Order: sequence, then C-alpha cells, then structure tokens
Amino acid sequence: MKTKYFKYIFIIFAIAIMIFAIIKIKNDEQKQEETPYETKQEETPEVTELKLGVASFDSINPILSKNKNVQDISKIIFEPLMTLTKDYKLENCLAKEWAKQNETVYLIKLRADKKWSDGQKFTADDVRFTIDRLKDSDTIYSANVQHITTVEVVDNETIRITLDQEVPFFEYNLTFPILSNNYYSDKEFTADIVPVGTGMYKVTEVQDNALILSKNEYYPETDKLKLNKITVTIYSSAGELYNSFKTGSVDLISTQNSSLKEYIGTIGYQSKEMKGREHDFIAFNTQNEMLSQLNVRKSICYSIDKSNIVSSVYGDNYYTSSFPLDYGNWIYQEQDSSAGYNLEQAKQILVDDGWSYKYKYWQKTVNYRTQRISLNFVVKSTDANKVAVAQNIKTQLENQGFRINLIKANDSQYQSYLTNKNYDMILCSMNLSVSPDLSTFFGENNLAKYSNEEVTNIMNEVKNITDDDKLKQDYKRLGEIYKSEMPYLSLYNNKYTVAYSTGLAGTLEPNWFYQFYNIKDWHK
Repeated sequence: MKTKYFKYIFIIFAIAIMIFAIIKIKNDEQKQEETPYETKQEETPEVTELKLGVASFDSINPILSKNKNVQDISKIIFEPLMTLTKDYKLENCLAKEWAKQNETVYLIKLRADKKWSDGQKFTADDVRFTIDRLKDSDTIYSANVQHITTVEVVDNETIRITLDQEVPFFEYNLTFPILSNNYYSDKEFTADIVPVGTGMYKVTEVQDNALILSKNEYYPETDKLKLNKITVTIYSSAGELYNSFKTGSVDLISTQNSSLKEYIGTIGYQSKEMKGREHDFIAFNTQNEMLSQLNVRKSICYSIDKSNIVSSVYGDNYYTSSFPLDYGNWIYQEQDSSAGYNLEQAKQILVDDGWSYKYKYWQKTVNYRTQRISLNFVVKSTDANKVAVAQNIKTQLENQGFRINLIKANDSQYQSYLTNKNYDMILCSMNLSVSPDLSTFFGENNLAKYSNEEVTNIMNEVKNITDDDKLKQDYKRLGEIYKSEMPYLSLYNNKYTVAYSTGLAGTLEPNWFYQFYNIKDWHK
C-alpha cells in the first residue's frame, strides 16, 4: 500500500516538473522573440541628417542669389514678413499682423519673439534695412519693392510702408527674405559673407564644397525640428548632382528635366510633381473686326489641341492649362474642359453662325462681300520653342479652314506689338505672380483689349476683400467669364519634378515657392 502511495506521489511530481519545464520553454521563446527587436532598436539609431545638393552655387545671401535651388535652401535659414502655404495662400511669418490703411499705405506689426541666429532681437530696423538694400540693387526681389516710396519705423515692432500707387494684393510682395541690419553694420554687403537668419536652421560651417546647417536654437519651435543637421554639397554641374543622388549621397533633387530617369536610372526613389508659374496663352484682340465675334473666338479655341502642342514641343515638361491660376492657387482650383479641344463643336459653331466651309476655308457673305477668317498671329522669333508652338497652332487652325499669317517678330518688334496692341492674335508667355492678381488679363489696358462691366466691378471689388469665401466666389465668376467669353486661350504651364530617396519620411508637399514646405516634419 505504501509502495502504491509513493508511486502516485512520484507521478504527480513528474507531471509538475513537466508543466514547469513547458512554462519555462514558453517564457524563453517569448524572450527570444523580444530580444532581437530590442537589439535592433539599439543598433539602428534614427538618422537625423538631411543631405542636399546644389549645382552652380552663387551665394547663400538670399537677396543676392539668382539660383532657384539656392533660394529654396535659403528659405530654411531666412524668413520673410509674409509666407505662403502649399497652395499659395498668404500667411504671417515675421509679420504678426498687417492692415491696409488706405490705397497706398500699409501698417505692419512684427513678431516680438523673433531673434537672429546670433541672439540679437529682430526689429523694424531690419525690415527697413532689407527694403533699402532691395531698392538699391538689381535682385530677383527688386520688383517686390519697386512701388515702395518710404518705410517708416514707427517703433521696434511696427513699420509703415507707403507706395507710389495702389498695387493690387501688394501684401503678396512681402514674401522677400529679411536680413539683419545689426549684422551688416560693420560688414560689406557681399556675396561671400554668410548672413544670420531667423529661420529654422543656421549655417554653422562653410567648407570648400559644402555648407553645414544645424538647428537655430533661437527659433521658437526648434524643439519640434526632427532633423538635427542639413549638409548642402556644392556640385559643379547638374549631371554631377544627379549622379550623387543616384549613389545616395544626396537625398533630394528638383529639376525641370523630364528625362530625369535617363540620368539617375531606375534606382529606388520617389517623386512628386509641382506646377510652375510659367504660363503660355493666346491673347485675342477683341476689338478686331473678326475677333470681336465671340463665335469666331470659340471656334478657334475648340480647334486647338493643347495636348498635341505640349507633347510635340515640350514633352512631359509642361501640362495643359485652362486658366491663369491653374498652377495651384488656393483661390481657384477648378480645372475643366469647357474650352477643350472639340473639332465637331468648332465647326458647328461657325455653321450655326452662317459660315460656310468652301475651298478649304470658312467664308460668309456680308453686305454682298465675301469674308474669310484671316488673321495675323504674332510670336517672338528669338524663342525657338515658342516659334514651334506658333507653327503647330497655325497648322492646326489652317487644317480647320482658318487663314493664319504667322509673324515672327524680334524682341523689339514683339514688345512694340504688346505695347500698341496692334495684333490679331499673339502668343504670350509670363511668369504669373503668386498673388491672385489678374490685371494683365482683366485690368485696364489688358492684352485682349477686353471690356466687360461685370469684370471691371469684380476687379475693383477683390482688391479689398478679406473674406476668403467671397474672394473664391468672385474668382469663380472670373473663371466662368474667361472660359465663356474667351478673350484668351490658356495653353499650358511648366512643371518641376522633385525626386527624393525612399528613406526620407514625413509629409513632402513641394510647391514652386518652397520645395521644402513642411520640412520641420521630415525625418529618415
């Protein structure tokens, strides 16, 4: 009996040992699963350096550089009074608030918490100094201040700007970078001197072929910046820059070259396109006997295949456009095909208007006189691409029965045509303002000699509207008139491509004004 008892005890003890062993094995397995993860975290620290590159470097001084890529890098270091969101909406930066006191006077309150990267306080004297410098030199920002007559320092945090005339949406001109008056008090204003800034990062080291940026400890939100260091390597050519991106020495590049893949191959990278503000369009002389007829203008517009022009002349470097603000302006983002390519509609419009297609041309008898749609088309002869575009349009229109005499004007002749507006049609190209100002298209003495009482009233109204919804409503109406009255035909805009390494994380939302938009959120 006693032997049987011990036998049971032994069995129970053995089972207990087995259960304990199983539990231990399970725990060990769990620890083994956790350990590699913990080790990986320790061995792979977060990378906090961004590697940028720039070709044809000139000066990091933001108002002396004429290199678009350098200017974008400068915006990491320097700040303007007013800046723009990703869709070009104006917002305060160094300015705390602003007010338009009358047609020509602006009062601007400045932020009191801003300091330069050398620790000095940002004041109204810095704004006055910068504007004076811009007015005395020929820089990319000189046009921003050309109508400023006086800058009055009211106090350390207030300035008053007076203009020589009313400038619609002048506040958008206040997007130029501000430099320190105190920093330059004992220095020459030269391209080789690296100024201090109020931006997120500061220049801490200048090497023969590189600039080293680090966090600006005086920037109010420096603790929110995820990148500790930005290295800007200077390259002698775009090809050298592309190759460095290909090998991983550069994290991000921007280019207008649609053949980017030919240079960097099929390496792992991501890309985003951003719309440029170079806008090409046809202006119709609406006072011309033939072009004063809306149906003729409509037929011409419906006869032009914009996609064919872009693909045959510019490849993938441009995108078709239907309105001047199609570059992504917040105030108007409604693309449509209301003025699109439609040959059948182009023909029917003229037929309904009494025109007949005979002997390969449209003609109409008016007062016993046969009329044909014959028009002069002006293009600048010194721009080969523009000539190619004009020739493409001429061919398309002549295939549809319009007689087109292409006038290739040299620079002075072309300018004379624009000044005197003695053309039937003219191919125009312009870099659109980041402001929603459409004076070129609808203002007094506009390129189409177009007059419309409703348009005039809207143009006068929008200059002083501060309500966003009302402003959008007015511009929606301008867009409707633009596409229904057709005093112009928008053709296309340029575009840029931003390519970046797959390891770069965060929200990348580049635009033409600032390709590093939201850089404070970037990390690797």
